[in-house]
Amino acid sequence: MFNSGPSMGGGFDFMFTLFPILFVIVLAIIVIGFISNGARYAKNARAPRESVYARVVSKRMDVRSRTNHHHHANGAVHPTHSSRTYYYITLEFDSGERKEFLDVKNLYGLVTEGDAGYAAIQGDWIVAFERDTQAMM
Repeated sequence: MFNSGPSMGGGFDFMFTLFPILFVIVLAIIVIGFISNGARYAKNARAPRESVYARVVSKRMDVRSRTNHHHHANGAVHPTHSSRTYYYITLEFDSGERKEFLDVKNLYGLVTEGDAGYAAIQGDWIVAFERDTQAMM
């Protein structure tokens, strides 16, 4: 007859329990990431734009790369690589406070460390920089 005792598949039962839990956790992390990035973008886009006098004290790049593996019907795997570079500019204000801003308007190549002038900032973004030529003399 039928064995009504413990399941014979011990390891399989564990996997059928563990896999859905891990899948839900990974999916939740991805969804939370999208939501937080969207919220950060919306916050910066809604923030008022203000012009402040500041000095450029540093610049940095953050290169993020990713490899995707594409599986083809013939069994071949072709990896594709992609990367994205984020540019940041750190400003020092008259009060001595320093803050790093994400460059969303491609200013990175137009400013150098030591430049002083009026920076248009919007939330965590730097959106314009007008060099003060009098300060450079």
